[in-house]
Parts: sequence; structure tokens; C-alpha cells
Amino acid sequence: MVTSTSSPQSSIEFDPPKITNVGTLADRVTAVLLEKIKGGEFPAGSRLPTEQVISERFGVSRTVVREAISRLKSDGLVEVRQGSGTVVREANRTTAFRLDIDPKDSVDAVLRVTELRRGIEAEAAALAAQRRTRAQLADIKRALTAIDTAAKNQRDGVDEDLAFHMAISRATGNSLYPSLLEYISQFIHAAIRVTRTNEARRDDFSTQVRNEHRAIFDAIAAQDPAAARNAAISHIDNAGARIQEADSAFWEGVGTAAVRPLINEEKKVAKKATRA
Repeated sequence: MVTSTSSPQSSIEFDPPKITNVGTLADRVTAVLLEKIKGGEFPAGSRLPTEQVISERFGVSRTVVREAISRLKSDGLVEVRQGSGTVVREANRTTAFRLDIDPKDSVDAVLRVTELRRGIEAEAAALAAQRRTRAQLADIKRALTAIDTAAKNQRDGVDEDLAFHMAISRATGNSLYPSLLEYISQFIHAAIRVTRTNEARRDDFSTQVRNEHRAIFDAIAAQDPAAARNAAISHIDNAGARIQEADSAFWEGVGTAAVRPLINEEKKVAKKATRA
């Protein structure tokens, strides 16, 4: 993947957009931003407005904006440059990266992403234990604390959970790990939302997750790669097991809403493949 080294243009100003009522908020924001990029209103080399500005113009949360931009990154339409923000990429350099999960149902969709995370995050934890710096360990600890803070404030903690695993990926010393997680973050974010929604229903599940995260951190802090790998594997495997324990009431209620972004992503993949 070739990355432009030219300086980005100044941030774009744009009028409050009109969004449809079709799909999730992230679907709608993504569609508008995509239209502006393809239509040339956001030309190659230009810098997108900040998350806060986009959030205010669309009248949605920054979490929604973050998810929309993540999708554009996965399609190779934008990139994040250090000190420059999110920049629109040259059209002839875009490369789309997609996962073909082909879910049979909600449980299957989540378990497939969970299985993928197992391989990536277990090795990331092991490498982080070998290579992490003091500053990186402090970042991981802050992310861990943020999860507890979210829980105490009765937030779902999905963003904080993902940030914890991203902090570990950055501590691997291999830039491909955070880059890969960024590419598939919309899938991981959706899967974490489902697992955390399920886990929040039971105090024993919530305690298990907290202990599992702590075990990963402790192993990285102790610079024990084998323990870090095993702790990450245990955490991912247990997340899958907890999903499989979810009853029909969960899937008929909050579980359906939680998994919808993941299913929607796969429907988009299937539609694009059919058109091709």
C-alpha cells in the first residue's frame, strides 16, 4: 500500500448534510461522506473536518462519526496521518479490505469474528509482553482503568474495551498489528458490543471479563509472553463461550440490536460481490 507523502490541504468546510432515515446512524453518515468523496466535494489530499465538527454538523455522537470514518478507512478511501488528521486518499491508490464472514445467524457472525481475534490478539499480547515500554504499559493500564470507569458510569464500555486491545497492539513494536486492527475495527467493535451487552446482564460475567483483562495486563507487565498469550486466548475463548450461553430472550431483544451492525456490514459485502 502506497501512502502519499504530500502535505494535505486544509480541513474542508461543508454545510449541514441531509441524511436519510435508512439504516443505522453510522450507515447514514458513511453514505454521505462517501458521496462527498466520490463526488469531489472532498477531493484527494484534502483533510476531513475533525470528529467534533462532523459530529456537530450531522447531529450525531462522535462514536457514530468514528465508526463511519473507520469504514472509509477499511475501503481505502481515507487514511490517518500523524499530525495531519484524516486525509482523503488518491483514487488510484485505494485498496479495499473486506472480511467475508458469511454469517448463518447472529451467533455465528459473532463467533467467527471472535475466532479471528483469538489468533491476532493472542500473539499481539505475547509480543507486547516481550517488547512493551514503560510508556506503553502505562497506556494499557489507562485503557484498563477506562473500562472500569465506563462500567461504574453505566456505559457499555465498548470503545474502552476496543481501546484496551488497540493499546496492546501498539505495544507489539510491529506497526502492522494496530494497522490490521484498525482495518477490521468495525467488525471487532460490533462483536465487542454484542459480548459486552450479553456480559452486562450477569454480575458473574462482568467479573470474569474484568479478571480476564487484568490477567492479560499483569502478564504483559511481568514481561511473560507465554502467560500473556494464554491469558488472551482464555479471554477470547471465554467471550465465545459466554455468547453461546446467551438465551433466546437475549437474541430476541438487546442482542439483535447489538449484532445488527455486524450483520449489516456483511450484507454490504454480499451486495458488492453480487454487483461485481
